Amino acid sequence: MLTRISYALRETWVSFRRNITLTGAAVVTSAVSLLLVGSTFLIQRAFDNLLTRWKGDVELIVYVRSDADATQIEVIKGALESQASIIDVAKLRYLNQAESYAEAEKLFAGDPGTLRLLTPANIPSQFKVVPISQDSNLIRELGEQFRNIPGVREVAYAQDVFDVVARVSQFIRVATTVMSIVLLVVAVGLIWNTVRTAMFARRREIEVMKLVGATNWFIRIPFMLEGLLQGVIGGILSCLGLWGLNTAWSGAVADFNDTELAALVVTDGYMRFVMVILLLIGAIAGAVGSGIAASRFLDV
Repeated sequence: MLTRISYALRETWVSFRRNITLTGAAVVTSAVSLLLVGSTFLIQRAFDNLLTRWKGDVELIVYVRSDADATQIEVIKGALESQASIIDVAKLRYLNQAESYAEAEKLFAGDPGTLRLLTPANIPSQFKVVPISQDSNLIRELGEQFRNIPGVREVAYAQDVFDVVARVSQFIRVATTVMSIVLLVVAVGLIWNTVRTAMFARRREIEVMKLVGATNWFIRIPFMLEGLLQGVIGGILSCLGLWGLNTAWSGAVADFNDTELAALVVTDGYMRFVMVILLLIGAIAGAVGSGIAASRFLDV
C-alpha cells in the first residue's frame, strides 16, 4: 500500500513539473476565477450588512422647509406622535440644520464631491421616523398625508434607497457569478488539457503498464492528483488574493468607523468560511477536469 502511495505521489510531481507552462496557465486561471467567486461572496455580505444597518434605523424622513417656524415644527411633531400605531414614537428624532449636516458628514464621508455641495445653510432640518408597521403601503400612505402639512418640504422613503442598493447588489452578484463560472469552466478545460497532454506524452509507458497488468485506476490516480493539486494551488492563491483585498479595504475604511462605510467591512469569521469554500471548489474543479481527461484517454 505504501509503495503504491509513494508511486502515485512521485508520478504526480514528475508530471506536474513536466508540463509547467500548461500547469501555470491552469493554476492562474483557477486562481482568478476563484478570486471572483470569493469577491462575489464578500460583496454580497457587505451589501447585506449595509441594508441590515439601514433597515434597523430609519424608513421614513420628513424634511422641514427652511422657512418653517417653531409652531409649524411642533405641529409636524405632534402629527407624527399621533401615529403611535404606525410609528415608533420613542425613536422619533428631530434634527435641526446643524445636526442634519453633521449626520451628512458621516454618511458621505467617502464621497467628498457630494459633501462639498452641502452646507449647514442649505441642508434641511428633518424628522427621522422608524415605523412599527411592516406594511410598506401603509407607510407610504402616511408619508403622502404629511406632504400636505404646512412646513413640510418633502417626504423621503428609505425603502427607495434600499431598492436601489439591492438592485446594484443583485447586478454585481449576477455579473461576477457569470464571470466566475465562465473562468471556472475555462480552468477545468485547461486542467483537462494539461492532464490529457501529460498522458499523451507518456502513452508508451501507459501501454507497457497495461500489458503488465496495471489497472486503469492505478494509472489514473497520479494524473487525477495532478489536477487536484492544480486546483488546490489555484484555491490557495485566490485565498491569498482575497485576504489581501479584504485587508486593504478594511484598512481604507478604518478611519470611518462611525459612518455607514463601516457596515461594508466583512468579519474575519466569514472571510475564513469563504476561503474554505474556495479551497473546496478549487479541489473539486481540479479533480473533475483531470478525472474526465484520464477516463477518456484510458477508454480510447
